[in-house]
Amino acid sequence: MAASLRRPSFTTCSSPTDTDDEGVRGTCEDASICKRFAVSIGYWQDPYIQHLVRLSKERKAPEINRGYFARVHGVSQLTKAFLRKTECNCQILNLGAGMDTTFWMLKDEDLLPRKYFEIDFPMIVTRKLHSIKLKPLLSKPILDLHSEDTLQMDGHMMDSTRYAIIGADLRDIPDLEEKLKKCNMSTQLPTLLIAECVLVYMTPEQSANLLKWAANSFETAMFINYEQVNMDDRFGQIMIENLRRRQCDLAGVETCKSLESQVRGQRPRCPLVPLANRERASSLRRRENRERLLTSRWESVSAIDMMELYSKLPRAEVIRIESLEFLDEMELLEQLMQHYCLK
Repeated sequence: MAASLRRPSFTTCSSPTDTDDEGVRGTCEDASICKRFAVSIGYWQDPYIQHLVRLSKERKAPEINRGYFARVHGVSQLTKAFLRKTECNCQILNLGAGMDTTFWMLKDEDLLPRKYFEIDFPMIVTRKLHSIKLKPLLSKPILDLHSEDTLQMDGHMMDSTRYAIIGADLRDIPDLEEKLKKCNMSTQLPTLLIAECVLVYMTPEQSANLLKWAANSFETAMFINYEQVNMDDRFGQIMIENLRRRQCDLAGVETCKSLESQVRGQRPRCPLVPLANRERASSLRRRENRERLLTSRWESVSAIDMMELYSKLPRAEVIRIESLEFLDEMELLEQLMQHYCLK
């Protein structure tokens, strides 16, 4: 068995680092630090994030921590529902994965897909690969599942039997597709694509191209997208101004301005996993994003804003997380969560 096999070795080579999109890459660091802090005070369990992300000395606001809890919970529940529906005979593409630890968490729950792919800017991938190589808690699960004697890894890519991480620009579809195919991406397997605050940093044309590629590339697919909404009000404008001061432009913000009722297409090309209480969801949809998805061959679209999702969390969990720290004004949480949605 495994004990009789020679341990695969990492083979590395150097690659030039990318220098563009500094502001966007900085949002990866911000989100990772916020998640790390929330984990550190008990919002959810994640034994892996500490090996990828430093713990901030600055305490994060309670509404931020609860917002991240809802985000992580929502994406996780949809992901696990997809895995169970397909009996894990599927693949996952995490677009703009950053320091995400989902691969390791799913392995612990015996819910790994046939293969898990992460894609992000080459500079971010280089940093994550460095941590994976140095931290046995991260590398051992990959090596244990690997069926070959050696594991090839360069500065911007690693491919193993069940896990691949790829440095690529999601706006360059031909290059993205070529790299994924080199890592044995299948167009036949049911495919879950995940994007958290990713499409908003692309122009509407660029994100539409990515969505069309995803819709046309796989026989069966589901897309989970988490990002901003209601960005044309005063709170949204403050968010935009704050990011611009950090040289980070929301190139796709025009697709995040309006809300309307949940949209459902007919005869979905993939078995979509329902949102919690979907049959009665007063789920909110952005008009522009609906058009962006439905005109890209995504035949069924549904969404929920994060405040509504928070209201649907298990009561015991809400009581637990709200006991972790005091929130002076519930309005702060509502205002923040009404500017993000999951679809």
